[in-house]
Amino acid sequence: MPITTSSVRTSQQRSARLERAIERQPGAFRILTGDRPTGALHVGHYFGTLQNRVRLQNAGVELFVLVADYQAITDRPGSAALRRHVMDLVADYLAVGIDPGKAVIFAHSQVPALNQLMLPFLSLVSVAELRRNPTVKDEAAAAGLAGMTALMFTYPVHQAADILSCHANLVPVGKDQLPHLELTRVIARRFNERYSPGQPYFPEPEALLSAAPLLVGLDGRKMGKSFNNSVRIRATADETAALVARAKTDSERVISYEPDRRPGVAGLLLMAALCRDQSPQQVAEEIGGRGAAALKTAVTDAINQRFADIRTRRAELAADPGYLSSVLAAGNEKAAATAGQTLADVAELMHNRY
Repeated sequence: MPITTSSVRTSQQRSARLERAIERQPGAFRILTGDRPTGALHVGHYFGTLQNRVRLQNAGVELFVLVADYQAITDRPGSAALRRHVMDLVADYLAVGIDPGKAVIFAHSQVPALNQLMLPFLSLVSVAELRRNPTVKDEAAAAGLAGMTALMFTYPVHQAADILSCHANLVPVGKDQLPHLELTRVIARRFNERYSPGQPYFPEPEALLSAAPLLVGLDGRKMGKSFNNSVRIRATADETAALVARAKTDSERVISYEPDRRPGVAGLLLMAALCRDQSPQQVAEEIGGRGAAALKTAVTDAINQRFADIRTRRAELAADPGYLSSVLAAGNEKAAATAGQTLADVAELMHNRY
């Protein structure tokens, strides 16, 4: 299931149609999205996914947000820090505007029925199909794994269980995640053909491709939690200034937005532009010949201004761990009820209720 230019173009066209359908009838859609609790969320997450989740939630789309704690151990051992990372993720979600009154925030490990769906789903795919998934190969390589765990190998099937357990029909993804979602569609289709041919039980979820540009990390690499090359959403103003100050730029005095030739400078310009709701070219023209120091000052100010209110709210939430726990507990209960009904229906359709 390789990613081709044609498949990406087709997904983009579908996404445009879906956006128009959301405007007309947002209540017809249920979204499943989420993150692995492996570290603090950063500004790249905000502009890449979080901001869009809040937009869709506020438009009236039903939102299920997964804290993927089981998937956090696909490429690393479990640790005592996992609970802290989970609660940090919940705090980040609430701080940016995800509303627990509108969205369901839940954790993998707290919804047994979801994970049990993996068993019948595994029977619907072959080892060869899982081996061909390019996303899993890329993630294993990025993690520097000498060998792939069975959990990582079956990660796409687990993701299918995430999506189908709550009957999500829309999944926001980047183009690198399209093979995962296509396998989910295959599993839904095969289940329906085998066990519910007269009336399809599972929807085949659609991809809602993100239009957000990818932010480059402060060291010129892809921005990532494990690379220590990003500005965390919860960072203080001083921490932000220190992080941006060590970002890679170049020796040219005049600032210009040229992503291929000047990736470090372009990455900083894009970060400031997103924070200020401007274009990178506008930011570059404003700075002109004042050099990298002026660019870094502009980026620092833009981030600190954009995230000031979010950070204040984030600090308030972190000071009330009991509230964070109650939000997750309520979400776990709702997700468990939904997944439990799905599992019961699947058992009925598969004739294994005794």
